[in-house]
Amino acid sequence: MSKSKMPETTLADLSLADKTAVKKPSIEARRFSDVSTCSFSSACFTGSSDEEETSPKDRKQRNSNGSSDFCVKNIGKHSFGRREIEIAEQEMPGIMTLRKRAAEDKPLKNAQIVGCTHINSQTAVLIETLIELGASVRWAACNIYSTQNAVAAALAEADVPIYGWRGETEEDFWWCLDRCIRHDGWQPNLILDDGGDATHLMLKKYPEYFKAIKGIVEESVTGVHRLYQMSKAGKLTVPAINVNDSVTKNKFDTYYTSRDSILDSLKRTTDIMFGGKQVVVCGYGDVGKGCAKSLKGQGCIVYVTEIDPICAIQAAMDGFRVVRLNEVVKNVDVVITATGSKSVVTRDHMNRMKNGCIVCNMGHSSSEIDVHSLHSAELTWERVRSQVDHVIWPDGKMIILLAEGRLVNLSCSTISSFVVSVTSTTQALALIELYNSAPQRYKSDVYLLPKKMDEYVASLHLSTFDAHLTELTEEQAKFSGLSKAGPFKANYYRY
Repeated sequence: MSKSKMPETTLADLSLADKTAVKKPSIEARRFSDVSTCSFSSACFTGSSDEEETSPKDRKQRNSNGSSDFCVKNIGKHSFGRREIEIAEQEMPGIMTLRKRAAEDKPLKNAQIVGCTHINSQTAVLIETLIELGASVRWAACNIYSTQNAVAAALAEADVPIYGWRGETEEDFWWCLDRCIRHDGWQPNLILDDGGDATHLMLKKYPEYFKAIKGIVEESVTGVHRLYQMSKAGKLTVPAINVNDSVTKNKFDTYYTSRDSILDSLKRTTDIMFGGKQVVVCGYGDVGKGCAKSLKGQGCIVYVTEIDPICAIQAAMDGFRVVRLNEVVKNVDVVITATGSKSVVTRDHMNRMKNGCIVCNMGHSSSEIDVHSLHSAELTWERVRSQVDHVIWPDGKMIILLAEGRLVNLSCSTISSFVVSVTSTTQALALIELYNSAPQRYKSDVYLLPKKMDEYVASLHLSTFDAHLTELTEEQAKFSGLSKAGPFKANYYRY
């Protein structure tokens, strides 16, 4: 199934009122203990009572308005979560500008959105923006380890039906997602997905709901792959927008987030000294590029594995040795997967790793490392920190597994609010476009974001850098065959 070109849209030219409600900042100071338990992870948080309490499903909680339509770890932490959201707002200029400009027009009025993404302070800014633009939302976590509990509590306190907590079981995950989709008197008409699980569950369990969906917005490699598979099999009966491959998401969120967060993830969990360490990065897409270049800058000796000759030659010309994992697995200190594929690191690879090798995943899917094979009688697991396990072989050899093979930067670190603002703005615009499109404008296919919308998203973030765009003259525009308002590059252009 080819990636269809999205019809031209006028969203980039929106002329909306610059009005929004201004929230008064919370004056309550954050205590370190509360912050550490709501953050993704830290070396100080070793999994005390916050992880050992009874399941939120077994506790009756209500917010200040008396609502119980949520399931979070501890509603009492909402004030600390609100501060986290307010801090994120300061670093998310694009989505906040969109919120202000569109607040009066309410382009999502009567939209009913099921969201399944990471629940953190940045996502909270997106959620509250969608509500400000008129939408009704119900939200679940797409990852069992990445939820910031205090942020989830803050959303619940604000009457957002939020279902998710850090450390869910797989059963909890599907229960939470089901509660978001199925609710008396409420039927979703849009899906915002990260990984395709909400789309999958609705199609499988609630096909009558799925038929009423106006569109799907998907932001992950894994979820987009599932959408194309559905389209090819004729099972995709609604339009979908693939924001993962939009320029602004792919080049900024994916690359720059990975570049910053891989170092933070490894440092927080293992206290590693990077200089001189041998590291292999499996995959040299935008995530792999960010990881490899960042680690190289810290003095690591970095190897890259690749299946794609184009990405492989990019890695080679960037100064990395392109190898097969089998060739270096005995000697490396760190193995990082960034492919989105399956069984990239097998049990055989892990059997051959040296003592103390760190293994983690930066790809979306949790299947890149064969963690299942490590749950065997001859191996001993020892939890040493939150999301840090020592897996010990009979001869005493040990490897350090982070986040049980799940996405390490969102399980064990924090991510830049600024680059998430780019993705959040893209997601919001895609939802607005699908919701307001004329009937039959989009067929049951997967669409890419138009170049003009990508440029609009980027323009919303330029003020942070005091950046001033040069404007084409009439003569220059005619010479280049461009409109003065853009788009400025052809669809085939690679940034």
